[in-house]
Amino acid sequence: MHAKRFSKMARPSSSWWMALLVVAAVAQLGASDLRTDYYNSTCPNVESIVLGVVKDKMQATIRTIGSTVRLFFHDCFVDGCDGSVLITSTAGNTAERDAPDNLSLAFEGFETVRSAKAAVEAACPDQVSCTDVLAIATRDAIALSGGPFFPVELGRLDGMRSSASNVAGKLPQPNNTLSELVAIFKSNGLNMSDMVALSAAHSVGLAHCSKFSDRLYRYNPPSQPTDPTLNEKYAAFLKGKCPDGGPDMMVLMDQATPALFDNQYYRNLQDGGGLLASDELLYTDNRTRPTVDSLAASTPDFYKAFADAIVKLGRVGVKSGGKGNIRKQCDVFN
Repeated sequence: MHAKRFSKMARPSSSWWMALLVVAAVAQLGASDLRTDYYNSTCPNVESIVLGVVKDKMQATIRTIGSTVRLFFHDCFVDGCDGSVLITSTAGNTAERDAPDNLSLAFEGFETVRSAKAAVEAACPDQVSCTDVLAIATRDAIALSGGPFFPVELGRLDGMRSSASNVAGKLPQPNNTLSELVAIFKSNGLNMSDMVALSAAHSVGLAHCSKFSDRLYRYNPPSQPTDPTLNEKYAAFLKGKCPDGGPDMMVLMDQATPALFDNQYYRNLQDGGGLLASDELLYTDNRTRPTVDSLAASTPDFYKAFADAIVKLGRVGVKSGGKGNIRKQCDVFN
């Protein structure tokens, strides 16, 4: 089912496809050397190779979708899109992936990139960066699960440093205020509308109970222990999944369409069904509610807004020249 959906999206009408290419071409003028055709001569089949791996991984487990998308976000928000989150710690260096904010990153995302990179290396040795493999895999995971298909700008180099100490304060947190969230996105060249669009990444994946349990039991004790912005039935459901003081289990971010990357996320917010406080905040705050309502009402508008925003995210902190290279293996420096 997923493959069929992707095939339809990967071969849209020529007029629609050309319009997307024009938009991408105009947008990339100030985006370093990134191009959608960057590997045309050095590894022309790179996208089909990565697609094949992502399809296999998604057939094996639904967790591939959210974990791969989340990996891309966590990479780009810390020192730019440079694959630094993929590096494994050593005795002499605690890498980004072992920072407290990254410990919940799922194995499936790392494994998808590792497998895709190995397949690309077999066909085109030393040509394609791990960062670009992650960018392609993220697009494929989104499109294969019903989200928008968009051309991926390529040509990033892999970063040459990865430090856990560089992570704190750079990733959005479940308890951030809207102003704090806006500031984090703005520091990456993304505006408030981009932030709301990109938050749809929470349409897929899972979250630990510890990320939202305060909304259930310690919102404003003792008179109001549960966040009143939570739908009552949803709150009761979550309490059943996450008893206070119980083990830190995981819950699907979207109970309605957990395997689909869609705008149900925004309709959930309208119904008090945002899992994290930072999700529901997008609807309860008047500054972002109109955008939530707009994206909830129109799948084409959601597709366009998300695709535009994630392309912008993919340009953040791109490494070039002596500041990067192409890793042979994604988890270790050359």
